[in-house]
Amino acid sequence: MNIEDLNDIIYEKEENGICTITFNTPKRRNAFSQITFLEIETVLDDMERDKNAKILIMTGCKEANAFSSGGYYNVKFQTSIPQKIKEQIDFMDLAQKRLCMKLWDFSKPIIAAINGLAIGAGITMPLIGADLIYMSEDAWLGFYFVNRAVVPEFANSFILPFYLGFQKAKQVFYFGDKISAQEAEKLGFVNKVLPPDELLPYAREQALRLIPPKGPSLSIKLMKKTIHAYFREIISNTLDLENNGYKAAFKTHDFRESTKALMQKREPKFKGK
Repeated sequence: MNIEDLNDIIYEKEENGICTITFNTPKRRNAFSQITFLEIETVLDDMERDKNAKILIMTGCKEANAFSSGGYYNVKFQTSIPQKIKEQIDFMDLAQKRLCMKLWDFSKPIIAAINGLAIGAGITMPLIGADLIYMSEDAWLGFYFVNRAVVPEFANSFILPFYLGFQKAKQVFYFGDKISAQEAEKLGFVNKVLPPDELLPYAREQALRLIPPKGPSLSIKLMKKTIHAYFREIISNTLDLENNGYKAAFKTHDFRESTKALMQKREPKFKGK
């Protein structure tokens, strides 16, 4: 995919080195399709090639009132994807291993400015991919995998216990309760919670501190590479396990029931089968 083909996101580059991705599909509350993930990869590749690109900020468009409502897996939509784009997508990579590893290996800092709800991939992606996360005080998180009878993705099966310890991580995964911005800060998911109108200005202020003339970008790049190196193989293996988990979950009664319940706007009745 080429930069000029971007549709789900708005990509902006500034002379000072700050680049911004704005998720821009408000009709589906910025839910990530397979095309969205491919577009993010395209931006990361473009930034790696561009020596002037120093730091990436991710956020959601205001119209959606969301950072992202998670994955968008619509069969009708998938059949409408042009063949040349389909050839670039691995539809069985449900844990998003390719994008996740690209984010983990990305040499430049990433800041996520979560300006609304962040559900599923809307929070698992920034948790594994962002170096700093700032959140609006009226935003909230949802690890709703248990509600859909599936497993987490973006290597969060590893990264969440690393953040929280096993007991807290299992509590988050097993119950899928809504998490407020204030609770997210206490849990250590985010670096700072801010009023909505201060979120992006603050994210930009922090970005400027990490790039010249205020920040030694090469030193920070080496810090990131060193910090990430040890965990790379662990994350790669975790993503393989998550993909296997998805394949197993899709065969279950509980997954089919969760899908029906979602369409019928009711609570699912699971059987453990």
